[in-house]
Amino acid sequence: MTEFVQAVVNGLGQGSIYALLALGYVMIYKATRVISFAQPALMVVGGLLTYHFTEEFGLPFFVGMSLAILGGALVGTVVERLALRPMIGKPVFTLAIITIGVDIVLRIFSNNYIDVQPRIVNYPGGSERFRIGDVSVSHQTLGLFAVTAVTVTALALFFQYSRTGLAMRATALDQETALAQGIRVGAIFALAWAIAGGLAAIAGTFVAAGTAGMEQTSWIIALKALPAIIIGGLDSIPGAVIGGLAVGLVESLTAIYQPDVAPWLGRNFSLVAPYALMLVVLLVKPYGLFGTKEVERV
Repeated sequence: MTEFVQAVVNGLGQGSIYALLALGYVMIYKATRVISFAQPALMVVGGLLTYHFTEEFGLPFFVGMSLAILGGALVGTVVERLALRPMIGKPVFTLAIITIGVDIVLRIFSNNYIDVQPRIVNYPGGSERFRIGDVSVSHQTLGLFAVTAVTVTALALFFQYSRTGLAMRATALDQETALAQGIRVGAIFALAWAIAGGLAAIAGTFVAAGTAGMEQTSWIIALKALPAIIIGGLDSIPGAVIGGLAVGLVESLTAIYQPDVAPWLGRNFSLVAPYALMLVVLLVKPYGLFGTKEVERV
């Protein structure tokens, strides 16, 4: 039982990172109907900004992370303004390809900064662990839970009660109607990218604070948020959170139990398990657990 609870705690910790990244994907998709493949690079850039502010400048962890969030938001805004805004009206496929190019460019600069030395962010008290019986949780994981909960709550309140949040919801429903009502759709697009960049920076910070730190291959972590948004629904914010946590849980539990229960699946099947879960969900719910069904009349 202890092993199961420990696996669940570890899975929820990793799933929180996936949830933050998935929220970024959903924010951009809801506003622009484009799946951004630049999120992995934005995650790496955010983590490296936190590293630079905390380890190079010596700022406290949460101050450095806050500055990195602002930096990630700025990078997201610049990407939208320079790379995506001129392509408005072009096919969605074209815009998606452009985000791949943006991802490659940002990762080239990031890899040059990382070089061969992983960049590790020191979380305050990160090596200490909080114990409940035989189950232990690192201070870093507890901090990740708290930051994720605050971020998700703040986003929910922002969308529900602020005028800008309502404008973003209106734009997501119908861009032409939003324009007719005087909403600056271009500004909404930029804001969506800014929020996505900030969310990626939070996720990247906790990736860099892990034992491996931020490496040249760390961007692969962000790809696991893709099955999360498919599971939860491309346009669902609650679905992004639930999908991210589900992916983290499945990955963690599979790593613990699959070698004994189904060794014939091979080693490292936990890396494939999120995509297997995605396929199962799509067979039952083609639009994801909370995605909006689209009906096209011919």
